[in-house]
Amino acid sequence: QVQLVESGGGLVQAGGSLRLSCAVSGSIFRIDDMGWYRQAPGKQRELVAGITSGGSTNYADSVKGRFTISIDNTKNTVFLQMNILKPEDTAVYYCNADVFRSTWYRQTYWGQGTQVTVSS
Repeated sequence: QVQLVESGGGLVQAGGSLRLSCAVSGSIFRIDDMGWYRQAPGKQRELVAGITSGGSTNYADSVKGRFTISIDNTKNTVFLQMNILKPEDTAVYYCNADVFRSTWYRQTYWGQGTQVTVSS
């Protein structure tokens, strides 16, 4: 089995910062792409930021210049540094990883989600 465990969510005032972490553990051959998604009440889940195994990144337009995704390959952990937070960033944030459990068996896994609330 593979587990994704997120941490770092919480309540912060507008303009503040938070750092989310997501540790991947279990039966892993290698990890491919990873990403952070978020879902606000009444809205669809959306991609916030993604990072490939080669280190290429992409961001939603709404977070460009404020959020940074990074990865520690030695610890199978992906981070999301969130700065200049806005009330509209309030959502449940989910970690996502494409994991090879063998040379050919690839599956996408999700974390349980962590709440981020930004007060105005």
